[in-house]
Amino acid sequence: MPTVLRSGPYRLYFYSHEPNEAPHVHIDHNDQSCKFWLRPVALARNLGFNAKELRELEKLVIDNQLRLLEAWNEYFGN
Repeated sequence: MPTVLRSGPYRLYFYSHEPNEAPHVHIDHNDQSCKFWLRPVALARNLGFNAKELRELEKLVIDNQLRLLEAWNEYFGN
């Protein structure tokens, strides 16, 4: 699970066994987890984050979208 970004308490990463899915990023903090699609940025699933945190995480993903897409393409060779 390569970590591609850390921001405050959040870890953004990919699972190495998901190359056939559309580009996305997983975000964890303690026992909370969510997944955002990267093109376009959209919440795919949420386990435990409240609405305010999800808005903040969506902004984090949007602000780093190009960096995350570059990391995805570099890692999965797309």
